[in-house]
Amino acid sequence: MIFLLDSNTLIEAKNRYYGMTICPGYWSWVLRTHGQGVVASIETVGDELKRGNDELAQWAKHNTALFLPVSDDATQTAFAQVAAFVASQTAQMKPGALEEFLGGADPWLIAKAMTLPDSVVVTHEQFNLQLRRKFSIPNVCQHFGLQWMDTFAVLGHTKANFVLTDE
Repeated sequence: MIFLLDSNTLIEAKNRYYGMTICPGYWSWVLRTHGQGVVASIETVGDELKRGNDELAQWAKHNTALFLPVSDDATQTAFAQVAAFVASQTAQMKPGALEEFLGGADPWLIAKAMTLPDSVVVTHEQFNLQLRRKFSIPNVCQHFGLQWMDTFAVLGHTKANFVLTDE
């Protein structure tokens, strides 16, 4: 199983509960599990993070191996399928939702998951078929038969353990 991280999982971790200086164990876990082939993200997520002007942007710049390419033929083909599906749903969405979705990393993350057997998209977005203001990763994942989880479910699944040591 490989867990593919959405940018919101890393941004929320840094901003809210796993600050880079408060809980460096989380960031070590990301890199360690990546080295084990369990956790990854994609280049477009990396690009979003690198546009920032903070420690997460620097971290992303120094850990480029975490971010898988999306230029391969399989991902490009899957992206076309994702784009066609969301385009077919545009009439029920608010104006601009299609452009917003296709302009970000989300469709690429889903497309990459479609190419990797036994992959799980990791996001804090919620499944909600009534949502009309934007396309939701879980909603699109469901259409393509993909699994999704939030960060905390993944941490439990991988038995992550951030231990405070005595100094």
